[in-house]
Amino acid sequence: MAKKPKFYVVWRGRKTGVFDSWEECQAQTAGFDGALYKSFDTKPAALKAFQEKPHLHIGGTPKPAKQGKLSALVGNPIQDSLVVDAAWNTATGDMEYQGIYLATKQKLFTMGPYADGTNNIGEFLAIVHALALLHQKGSNIPVYSDSRTAIGWVSKKKANTKLEETSRNEELFDLIERAEKWLQTHRYANPVLKWETEYWGENPADFGRK
Repeated sequence: MAKKPKFYVVWRGRKTGVFDSWEECQAQTAGFDGALYKSFDTKPAALKAFQEKPHLHIGGTPKPAKQGKLSALVGNPIQDSLVVDAAWNTATGDMEYQGIYLATKQKLFTMGPYADGTNNIGEFLAIVHALALLHQKGSNIPVYSDSRTAIGWVSKKKANTKLEETSRNEELFDLIERAEKWLQTHRYANPVLKWETEYWGENPADFGRK
């Protein structure tokens, strides 16, 4: 008998929200000090819980971010870089993404909202958008993202999403196809790096809607 699907609420992690797979939940919480998350049997229950305080559903208190020797090993982010982030509305399913130049916090692009998306898709498109923009400008500066999943997709030149295409998100799937084609037909020297939230604080490209 097939297992019933689970829905995962992440109150504290690299990204917060409601995720429909353990892999997505784990990507936000694995190795994240003080992560707060829990599984629910239905999406309505998960959405309701996300709007509430996590300690109504799980015990304990979040731990402070690690400091000291490990933080020193991680170092500081490269200021001459482009940082991207995405936002996914758990109520509507709309997704948007943006990118900033880290040294000045200048916003370089904002895209969306797009209907019926996911956070991982937004992060993937944001990285590719940043790479294409920098390629056009002849710049090899790094691109930071706080999504390990999206960084992996970019590395494989394929958005491995389980999202189903609908009449509402046709535009989004067209963007995914174009992004994958760009990765397959262009070479770039820009390092795509992980934004270390637990040591550097919130991603500066964050939409600030938590």
